[in-house]
Amino acid sequence: MDLPPRKIQRWLPRRKWQVVTAVRSGLMTLDEACERYQLSLDEFRGWERTVDAHGVEGLRLSQSQMHKNTR
Repeated sequence: MDLPPRKIQRWLPRRKWQVVTAVRSGLMTLDEACERYQLSLDEFRGWERTVDAHGVEGLRLSQSQMHKNTR
């Protein structure tokens, strides 16, 4: 699996999904991912929750759009 480059200017949904998948598959640890991509634990966990609830397509939606869609 290809990982996104270390310095990301813009987080595209596909790149977020790649990082979540890499951690879940054991390619890298959560700590390594957070350090490599300068992510907070909350940010990463938010990506995970979004993927679990809405799939990779959910990463395209803003938080307000997701909230609106679940009403």
